Amino acid sequence: MTAPTQAPAEGRTIYRRPLLLSNPTTYCPGCGHGIVHRLIAEVLEELGLGARTILVGSVGCSVFAYDFLRLDAVESPHGRAAAVATGVKRVRPDKIVFTYQGDGDLAAIGTAEIVHAAARGERFTTIFVNNGIYGMTGGQMAPTTLAGQKTTSSPLGRDVSTVGYPLPVTEMLSLLPGVQYAARTSVSDPVHVGKTKAAIKRAFEIQVEAKGFSIVEVLSTCPVGWGMTPTDAMHHLETDVMDFYATGVFVDRPKGIAPALPAPVGPASSPGGCSAAAPARPPSKMAGHRVEE
Repeated sequence: MTAPTQAPAEGRTIYRRPLLLSNPTTYCPGCGHGIVHRLIAEVLEELGLGARTILVGSVGCSVFAYDFLRLDAVESPHGRAAAVATGVKRVRPDKIVFTYQGDGDLAAIGTAEIVHAAARGERFTTIFVNNGIYGMTGGQMAPTTLAGQKTTSSPLGRDVSTVGYPLPVTEMLSLLPGVQYAARTSVSDPVHVGKTKAAIKRAFEIQVEAKGFSIVEVLSTCPVGWGMTPTDAMHHLETDVMDFYATGVFVDRPKGIAPALPAPVGPASSPGGCSAAAPARPPSKMAGHRVEE
């Protein structure tokens, strides 16, 4: 039990119940979800938002957030967290609403929901944990899986010639005027964990100010899904993953940070309206975007 607050008075809470529960973790060794849970709890407590916050969970490993965060919560069908959060926030605009989603949920079955919620500038926050794989259902390839990465559904490695390149979700969403804040961070080391907390705090501040949609993508690990030890998985995150996915703030419109539109790639459209195939190249670090570390 936490230490008592000031002397009790009528209508005053005597003990503050922490937002982060002390339940034993059920995540695999080396998983980053627990770190992100703690950061969310710390931010909400520091901003005094816990009592008015509603979590909208998704399907996947992220669903276990209910076991560790003392928050009112709503479960959404697979991929529909942004749609459910839209309804909750519109009915209760006085509440702080956020979705907690993995990459398989948000970037695959939930692509339409997150894109259109962002385009409408819905006033909720999304915490998007990207570990580049379907962690709960067997380690299959996700939209964010790196090129050449081996998974249970791509045992020879992701072949971009047949399944395409990884989706840079946050960069794409940052092009939409309804998105007021968009950042990508990491849990690779204490410095980046600190940056992740700052980004999460800023995203919730945007919602408090009723500015519009905000998203924080957090690059994380899945040692079991990647077939690595926790130590090797963290090294892979620090090198290969973070080399492909740039970290930083892509959009903070209240501060005047907004992305430059990327230049067209490949030949112009044919007279019939169909574009010729663009030269194959990875969207490395999304050239043309302004990134603020």
